[in-house]
Amino acid sequence: MSDAIYDLVIIGGGPAGYVAAIRAGQLGKKVAVIEMERAGGTCLNWGCIPTKALLKSAELYRSFQKADAYGLSATGVSFDFAKVVERSRGVAATMAKGVEFLFKKNKVDYFVGKGSVVMAGMVEVTAGEHKGKFFKTKNILLCTGQKPKQLPGLPADGVRVMTSREALAAKAPPKSIAIIGAGAIGVEFAYFFNAFGSKVTLIEMLPQVLPVEDEEVAKVLERSFTKQGIAIHTGTKCENIRSGATSVKLDLVKDGTKTELEVETILVAIGITANLEGLVSPKVKLELDRGFVKVDATYQTSTPGIYAAGDIQGPPWLAHVASFRAVQAVEGMFGHAKPKLVGNFPGCTYCQPQVASTGLTEKQAKEKKLDYKVGKFPFTAVGKAVAAGDTEGFVKVIADAKTGEILGVHIIGNEATELIAEYGLAMSLEATIDEIHDSIHAHPTLSEALGEAALATHGKAIHI
Repeated sequence: MSDAIYDLVIIGGGPAGYVAAIRAGQLGKKVAVIEMERAGGTCLNWGCIPTKALLKSAELYRSFQKADAYGLSATGVSFDFAKVVERSRGVAATMAKGVEFLFKKNKVDYFVGKGSVVMAGMVEVTAGEHKGKFFKTKNILLCTGQKPKQLPGLPADGVRVMTSREALAAKAPPKSIAIIGAGAIGVEFAYFFNAFGSKVTLIEMLPQVLPVEDEEVAKVLERSFTKQGIAIHTGTKCENIRSGATSVKLDLVKDGTKTELEVETILVAIGITANLEGLVSPKVKLELDRGFVKVDATYQTSTPGIYAAGDIQGPPWLAHVASFRAVQAVEGMFGHAKPKLVGNFPGCTYCQPQVASTGLTEKQAKEKKLDYKVGKFPFTAVGKAVAAGDTEGFVKVIADAKTGEILGVHIIGNEATELIAEYGLAMSLEATIDEIHDSIHAHPTLSEALGEAALATHGKAIHI
């Protein structure tokens, strides 16, 4: 017997699940969300939000250290790492309460526990305070997201071996740390721990840090990190990792040469895997693609009536993409609008300097054999950047040589993650580089670099 009947039951309350619930509530549907830990899921509680709080503390601490460059005196500056972490946890808690309020506002029933699909149309709570409850529902949406991959035989213990989750609750910065994987997560934690005095070694198997980003951007970031004191090893594999009582030893292998490294702690940031454990009963068959749930153009899985949205679908593993997918799934299943698949989306990394991009990299444009041109404009030529003392980086625009269609945009520098939005909107509206530079950008602002980079594709940038 079911305890309640719903139009939609969502398993997972992260950026996909909670947004889907709110949208369904707005459509007047009876909705339930089952979340294992707390509203907001991994992103809000153990990912996007608390990491940005930590990074803000690191950025501010770094700013104090160079106060004299601004004619200020800040002597005896120190930090309380426990308070830094405590603040990040407080930020996450505040945001989670906000989501819980939105559930109430939109009449969404919220249950803390582990949800499992018994069959199409039936969900059971298998763990937590609501264990044993059953919900009958017309539709099921799976939004359980992902979890960090761990190295075989080296489970995270929070002391010698960490994933991002354990790092977010660290009691003190390690004296030395090796971060395995230089994607967004690895790069952000490298910046954070280095800022608070850890000796950081960043290791990436592929040829560049931030492998999905434009090569020129990656090179600038690597130079900046090296200048900050971070040791970077690209094109390097980690082998023979040995975790001991007081340290971790590992072999770094590059071009056939092996070097031993000993550190206090390692952070594993080698990727993610879909959160599927216990999600469906053996009676329910979900077709997978490389370990992620396969869906059709309506976000429906191989079992009718069961949908999936967010990181559980596979890349790109981004909170804003997860939310987009979730809204599309809900609007489609209730006939409100035809679902859209993910098109252009921004990718953002919140170290300093920040990195943001959308569309094709120059390498991808070459591989596609497109006729393109590039415009670049450095922040050293932007008055606002010079005044603020943040001149590192540039804006790079890749455009179709004949039509001016914007193919890709790549930004490295201060506030890059905010600046990328203009080009995201432009690409959605199919604007051209001419329309970008014909739009008047306020002076003095960092956004002037966006217009100048568009002019640079014609070789007409004014300030360089």
